[in-house]
Amino acid sequence: MVRRRRHELSIEARHITKTFGRFPALRDVSLKVNDGELVALLGPSGSGKTTLLRIVAGLEAPDPDPASALLIEGRDFTREGVGERRVGFVFQHYALFRNMTVFENIAFGLQVRRRKTRPPASAIRDRVRELLALIQLESLADRYPNQLSGGQRQRVALARALAIEPKVLLLDEPFGALDAKVRQGLRRWLRRLHDTMHVTSLLVTHDQEEALEVADRVVVMNHARIEQAGTPEQVFHHPASEFVMDFMGSVNLFHGRIESGKAVFGPLVLDHAASGPVEGQTARLFVRPYNLDIRHSHGGNPSLRARVLRIQAAGPQVKVELQAETGEAVVVEMPHQQFGESRIQPGDQVFVALREGRVFTADYSI
Repeated sequence: MVRRRRHELSIEARHITKTFGRFPALRDVSLKVNDGELVALLGPSGSGKTTLLRIVAGLEAPDPDPASALLIEGRDFTREGVGERRVGFVFQHYALFRNMTVFENIAFGLQVRRRKTRPPASAIRDRVRELLALIQLESLADRYPNQLSGGQRQRVALARALAIEPKVLLLDEPFGALDAKVRQGLRRWLRRLHDTMHVTSLLVTHDQEEALEVADRVVVMNHARIEQAGTPEQVFHHPASEFVMDFMGSVNLFHGRIESGKAVFGPLVLDHAASGPVEGQTARLFVRPYNLDIRHSHGGNPSLRARVLRIQAAGPQVKVELQAETGEAVVVEMPHQQFGESRIQPGDQVFVALREGRVFTADYSI
């Protein structure tokens, strides 16, 4: 039986700034990962997510600042090295020892401990067998890494990180080197494993689907800052900024402005709060493809004329590419049954109706 942690093991970063030469990797970043929580750091390359993970691990030091601190289990580790933190680290490229078996790889962290803290050989064997059962690779204990698949190697890397019973588990793009089908299976497996062990974990990924599926909370980073932090549902359905809206999945973008107290995007005219943007201010409308409907005639909802360019029926949803009369390219997604009933064909002149969208101006969202 995997042992459970007895103390609250949270991670807290306070006012962390990090620069490399003149390049700002992190700008005054503060974040807390609660006890037993799995938090995903999500963002494009260069957003600062990996730098923050490396600072938590002790592989990088933040810029000197009296206000900055890195706390694990309530203790300040800001100036402590990686050896003092007892973190488990899983990299994208496995980092397994090629000349060691699966069993020996998992046991390594326990065997190299100082004599006073090293468990007896029998306890190490029991721990490794326990972890082999957890990762479902009991029959492969005597294999070498080059005899395993990519997904199996990554599970061994994770078991090795867990063997030392880390205070926190840090995962840096752990599935990035694997193909899409293997990644999908490992994501579900990692979530089940976390629900079993409840290890406080921080996951770095650029894959939105991975973050939404695996994490308890998602932290979206951009340009060395945190754009938004919240549950997967909050971040996806209630984005705090244009960047988050655009980054978290496919969107259609329409450009317009505020006129006579309304947000106007060609024929699409939307109400907004009276105390919002000023007259004449530019506005942008973001709409998910599944929040648009295609009709053969003008309906009651705001709509615009468009011509059907291409239909992609392969996949769980039908994607319809259109050219709007305002010049924008538009993508609409719908269930196959709805598509079959619509009888839409390439070249058709149709109306695209808006069901739901988000309007952003420079400092305001609707």
